[in-house]
Amino acid sequence: MVETKQNFDSRLRSLTRKHRRMSNGYTAHMRRDGLIVVKPKRGRMQFPLKGAVLVAIGFFAFKAFMLMSLGEVTYADRLADLQNGTLIEQGGAWVMQADPLTQAMVNFANTNLL
Repeated sequence: MVETKQNFDSRLRSLTRKHRRMSNGYTAHMRRDGLIVVKPKRGRMQFPLKGAVLVAIGFFAFKAFMLMSLGEVTYADRLADLQNGTLIEQGGAWVMQADPLTQAMVNFANTNLL
């Protein structure tokens, strides 16, 4: 009786484990003998590329908006103030400096949108 319960428990654990793996998706293949074999898809961590691209576009759009609204002279003055500040402010100044992509976005907005 004890062996039967242990055998049942091990089969139940095996089925639970298999069900958990199959819940992430599975693929079915037919072998040469006609038997359909179902295998779980491998779980892999995917980097959310779409989200990262949207964040980058939003960041560059923010920089372009700041450059457009403040003007180039005022923007450069504020960056100069940041460059003379603490280490974190210097890092912020480096990140917020006007790069070619930001300049292109400002030029596009000035010529086509305004």
